[in-house]
Amino acid sequence: MSNETGMTTSTPAHDAPAGLRESKKRETRQLISDHATRLFMAQGFERTTIAEIADAARVAKKTVTNYFPRKEDMALDHQEAFAASLADTVASRSSGESALAALRRAFEAAVAAQDPIAGFAGPDFSRMIDDSPTLSACLRGLHDRREEALAHALARATGTSADDITPRTAAALLGAAHRVLFGRIQELTLAGHSGEDIARTVGDEAARAFDLLEPALADYAVA
Repeated sequence: MSNETGMTTSTPAHDAPAGLRESKKRETRQLISDHATRLFMAQGFERTTIAEIADAARVAKKTVTNYFPRKEDMALDHQEAFAASLADTVASRSSGESALAALRRAFEAAVAAQDPIAGFAGPDFSRMIDDSPTLSACLRGLHDRREEALAHALARATGTSADDITPRTAAALLGAAHRVLFGRIQELTLAGHSGEDIARTVGDEAARAFDLLEPALADYAVA
């Protein structure tokens, strides 16, 4: 920023503290994502252009693509947290707790909190994904990434190699349960049910889903 005489009155951007620069980048990224998501929900993902997003966020088109090389990343901006969620739960499980018990406990907590990572994204956001072939495909890919990360976490937890069939199969079973429950939350959301009703319904259904896995995985990957 300059004063009326043109003299610099603040620290140049290239001299700004690294923390301040990173904070500004996060703010800009969030601003773009928020405006993009609003437009996607209002007029559809495929119909919304990068130019419209840039105009809404008051940034250049190149700024949008610098922060988000893929258009779908603006709508699904918590991809890394989603993909790592099951693996992180296994890695942080309590002493004496199996992978299944830890994941069951974490899912129950997520449902009680109506966590978006579990699928509680609201009707507008859920419809945006359901109506878009691109976003639906991206979501399927995220489920695949989450299962793969879980397989690696289970391999580490049991001291086996990443390509061993046992952690891969266990991850497939656990990942499938979470994928089905995520889809169920989306289905009930699109049907017009409230978050509270969905939490009650899915809480009961999750218990049945995890019960089905108990015979095979009750004692697997105990910390």
